[in-house]
Amino acid sequence: MDNLFKSSPDQSLPPRRLPFDCGDLSMRIGVDGTWYYQNSPIGRMALVKLFASVLRREGDEYFLVTPAERGRIIVDDAPFVVVAMRSLGAGQDQQIFFTTSLGEEVRLDSDHPLSIRFKADGEPRPYILVRDNLMGLINRPVFYQLVDLALAQGDDGSKLGLWSCGEFFAFDGVD
Repeated sequence: MDNLFKSSPDQSLPPRRLPFDCGDLSMRIGVDGTWYYQNSPIGRMALVKLFASVLRREGDEYFLVTPAERGRIIVDDAPFVVVAMRSLGAGQDQQIFFTTSLGEEVRLDSDHPLSIRFKADGEPRPYILVRDNLMGLINRPVFYQLVDLALAQGDDGSKLGLWSCGEFFAFDGVD
């Protein structure tokens, strides 16, 4: 019973109760961003957005966490999928904004950097940090839009990437 409570730094406050661990929730987020419960797609967007609002990542595991409960879910790739982008300005003054399939808008900046990983076959997989250690996979059409905006930088022009919010984001490893 002692492990149910977390001591408070201010001893005048009562201890906070830790969320009850529900174990595995039989929920999964597919590669395309579809949320599933017991292998059936969750069709109500409002419910998916509610679940996404309490999604947390701890190491390589994902949890839905409320003040009362905490349960593990499976994420096939990234919890969010970027489905649209827009840019304002040009060059170093350019700002790039991404929209996820859940309607969240994220600006490409130092707090929300771009990263590129590669599949075993060498295919690039671009991601942006959406929030709280949660990544968004940038879908192929949006990645092609980014490539159209890309510039060559560096002394020899060998770094391909793009500017957003005064910062250059290199497409490391992409030829």
